[in-house]
Amino acid sequence: MTDRPHAGRCPPAARSPASIRSTFYFRRNTPCARNGGTGSATIRAVNRPTPVDPLPRTHYENFPVASWLCPPRLRPAIAAIYWFARTADDLADEGDAPAQQRLDDLAVYGADLAAVTGCGASSPRWPEVFGPLCAAQRDFDLPVPLLANVLSAFEQDVTRTRDRAGYEDRDELLDYCRRSANPVGRLLLHLYGVNDAQALARSDCICTALQLINFWQDLGLDIARGRFYLPRQDCAVHGVTQDDLLALRSTAKTTKLIASQVEWARATMLNGSALVHQVPGRAGWELRLVVQGGLRILDRIEAMGFNTLSARPRLTAWDAPLLLWRAIWM
Repeated sequence: MTDRPHAGRCPPAARSPASIRSTFYFRRNTPCARNGGTGSATIRAVNRPTPVDPLPRTHYENFPVASWLCPPRLRPAIAAIYWFARTADDLADEGDAPAQQRLDDLAVYGADLAAVTGCGASSPRWPEVFGPLCAAQRDFDLPVPLLANVLSAFEQDVTRTRDRAGYEDRDELLDYCRRSANPVGRLLLHLYGVNDAQALARSDCICTALQLINFWQDLGLDIARGRFYLPRQDCAVHGVTQDDLLALRSTAKTTKLIASQVEWARATMLNGSALVHQVPGRAGWELRLVVQGGLRILDRIEAMGFNTLSARPRLTAWDAPLLLWRAIWM
């Protein structure tokens, strides 16, 4: 399976300004998570990954990661992919390191990826990441370009945050999602042996939607940190300036702007939702919960009047029965 540059583009209706996160999903990438987030199956994981306990303590995820619904033989590989992306995300996003140090660390991280996937030796900095990833690569022949794409997106996040640069239009933002989120879904489909073009396109839509949902869920947090994901063209259509966003105050104009982004994310998710019928076994049921969890976050954003500039919606255990009911009827 290879990565296709335009596979993340969904039908025009899903991307039009007038129209309107199984995969696991990381905050910058996966999709698909920010500390303190909760979700359809909140997971608190362990501090350092090991072959039997691979997920990071202190991180909470919006969506299930290597849960009991995954076949046991795939859980180490799924956890290895997760920890690879989670660690890279932390290098790009956590703490107070200057941008150049983050970029330098990501460059070393990328060199380690190239080394272990090319039968070489990695540096001693991240053995808990590249040991399991090397095993997953050996056992499942993971498509390395997809892993490299994730690092490319993290590097872009660092530079755009440093420069306080945003995205001109939806196509630019979709290109970011193509590298940050879509590779995760394709890697998991690769593990499950699902590789037809229709399934890949649907996976791209789901992962892109999950990334967009997280953007609109975290608007206030991201803007305060110098991250601007609302496309400038969409802002202009609704008469919203960067100063308006920096004020982190809901107005009639920002409400309409965010509502349009929520509509876009919802349509994109629905465009890919039929993938749940193509993923075999228990994984297909987990994917149903991921899709419904993303859609439920959009419901929450709408219910709060699209005011994610000053508040962050989240899912709780009380959402579980509704998610299960909706998952059954997909």
